Amino acid sequence: MDTIKSFKGYGKVDPAEEQAFRKKTRKRLIILIVSAIVLVAVIIGAVVGVVVHKGKSSSDDSVPASGMTPSASLKAVCSVTRYPSSCFSSIASQAGAFNTTDPEMFFKLSLRVAINETSKLSEIPSKLKEKTDDAQVKDALTVCETVFDDAVDRLTDSLSSMEVAEGEKLLSSSKIDDMKTWLSASITDQETCLDALDELNSTHYGNSSIPKDIRTAMENSTQFASNSLAIGTKIVNLLSQVKVPIHRRLLGFERSDSSGFPRWVSAGDRRLLQEINPTPNVTVAADGTGDFRTIKEAVDKVSKKSPTRFVIHIKKGTYKENVILDKHKWNVMMYGDGKTHTIVSGSLNFIDGTPTFSTATVAVAGKGFMAKDMTFINTAGAAKHQAVAFRSGSDQSVFYRCKFDAFQDTLYAHSNRQFYKDCDITGTIDFIFGNAAVVLQNCNIQPRQPLANQFNTITAQGKKDPNQNTGISIQKCTFSPLDTTLTAPTYLGRPWKEYSTTVIMQSEIGSFLQPVGWKEWVSNVDPPKTIFYAEYLNTGPGATVDQRVKWAGYKPTLTNAEAGKFTVGTFIQGNEWLPETSVSFEEAL
Repeated sequence: MDTIKSFKGYGKVDPAEEQAFRKKTRKRLIILIVSAIVLVAVIIGAVVGVVVHKGKSSSDDSVPASGMTPSASLKAVCSVTRYPSSCFSSIASQAGAFNTTDPEMFFKLSLRVAINETSKLSEIPSKLKEKTDDAQVKDALTVCETVFDDAVDRLTDSLSSMEVAEGEKLLSSSKIDDMKTWLSASITDQETCLDALDELNSTHYGNSSIPKDIRTAMENSTQFASNSLAIGTKIVNLLSQVKVPIHRRLLGFERSDSSGFPRWVSAGDRRLLQEINPTPNVTVAADGTGDFRTIKEAVDKVSKKSPTRFVIHIKKGTYKENVILDKHKWNVMMYGDGKTHTIVSGSLNFIDGTPTFSTATVAVAGKGFMAKDMTFINTAGAAKHQAVAFRSGSDQSVFYRCKFDAFQDTLYAHSNRQFYKDCDITGTIDFIFGNAAVVLQNCNIQPRQPLANQFNTITAQGKKDPNQNTGISIQKCTFSPLDTTLTAPTYLGRPWKEYSTTVIMQSEIGSFLQPVGWKEWVSNVDPPKTIFYAEYLNTGPGATVDQRVKWAGYKPTLTNAEAGKFTVGTFIQGNEWLPETSVSFEEAL
C-alpha cells in the first residue's frame, strides 16, 4: 500500500537525480547570466543581417548578411538552443547549410535532422523485445513503438507546414503556434517512452540494459527535436513578432469573435456541439437499435485522415470496452445522451500489468477529436493505482459536458492543444496529468478519498523542455470534494518534471485543501526553480495563499498580463480554432 512517504507515481524522479539536476541548473544560470548580453547582440546581428540582406534586390544568396558568414549565422542561431554543439554540427552536415544566413532555412534543416534521427528509433523497441521474456517490459516497449511513430509524425507535420504554394510564401503566427505545439508534442512522445520504462522497477529488467539502451538511442533525437523547438520559438517567432519579412508577408494574430470558442473550432463544429441531437454518420446502441452495438465497430468505420467531420452518436447505456482512436482517425466527434446516461467503462490498470499509457478506457491521438455529453470511467479502483479513464494526444480537441471518473491518473492530457468546458473530473493522485497545452474552463474538479495513508494531488504537469508551449491552465472552475468522506490531505498539484507549469485562476476552492496548497514530487525536496506554478484571483476558503509553499518557482499571485498568457485565446490559441466547434468559451480573463 502506498503511503505519503513511500508513494511512487508515473515517471517518478529519483531524489539523487533531483539533487543533481538542481546543481546543474545553478551552473546553467550562471552561464546564462554571463553570456546573456553577448547572446542578445549576436542574435540581433543575425536577424538584422537577414532583414538587410532580404531587403536588397540582389539575388546573390552567397553574400553574407550584415558581414556575417553562414557559419557565424548558424552559430548565432544555435546559441539559443539547449544543445548548441549538437545543433551546429548536425545542421552543418546538411547540404546547403553554408550557402545561407537565413534563420528560417536553418530551422528547416534542423527539422530534417530531427526527422532523420527520430525515424531511426522505430526499429529499436522490437529488437529490445527479443532480449526479455518479461511481459510488462514488452508492453512498455510497445508504448515506445507507438510514441516514436507519433513523434516522427509531429516533426514531419512541422516541416510540411512550412511548405506553401509558389508565390504565397507566408509564415503566419498561427503556423508558428502549430509548429511549436507539434514540436513540443514530439518531445513529449519520446519522453513518454522513458516514463513507461521508468515506472517498472529494476527487477523486471534483470541483467538486461534495456532502459539504458533506449536512453542512449534517444540522446540525439531528443536533442535535435529540442534544438528545432528552441530555434522555432526564439528565432523564427521573433522574426514574426517584429514583422521581419522572412517571406513576403506575415499574417497578424486574429482575435476571436464573441462566439466563445477558440477560432480553430470551425463554424460547422460549433453547430455540432451546440445542437441537441446532431445528425450522426453512425449510431451505436447497446440494445441493437443503432448501426452498431459497440463503439469500436463505429470507430473502425472512420476513414484515415478524413478532412471532414465523422459524427458518432452513442445512445444511453454502459459500454464496457477499451477504445483507441489512433493518429489516423481525424475529426471524429462522439456524443452521448448525457453524462449520466452514456458511459464508456474500462478497468485496465498498472497493478495488473498494463503500462499507465495503455490503461485508458478511451484514448485519442488523431487531430480534431470532440466529445460531448458522455462519461469515461475506469473502474479499477484505488488499489490498482494508475488507471486512466481518458487519454488525449489529439491536437485541437474539445470536451464539452463530459465526465472523467477514476482514482489515480484519471485524465491524461498527454500532448497538443486541448480544451475542456463544463466537465466533471474526479480522482485521487495526479488525476489531471500530462504535458498538453490544456485549458479547463467552468469544470467541476472533485478529489475523492484515496487509500488509507495516501494523499491527493489534483494535477501533475510534465513539461520537460523550457521551450515547450505546454502546461495546465484551470480557469473559473470549482474545486470541491466528491463527497463528505474526504479526509486525506489534498493538494492542488505537484511538479512532475523540471519545467512543470500549472496555473489555477478565478476558481472557487473549498476548505478541503491543505493550506500549503501544493506538494513537492520528492518528499521534503523543493522542486527546481525552473517550474512555474501560480494562482490568480481564486476565491473560497481554500484560496487563501498566506500559508502556501515558498518554492522559488511558485507565485501566489500574478499580474493581469501574466495571467492573460494562460487564457484560451493566448495559451492554446483557442480563438483560432474553438469557434468552429460551437462550444462557448471565455477567451480572456
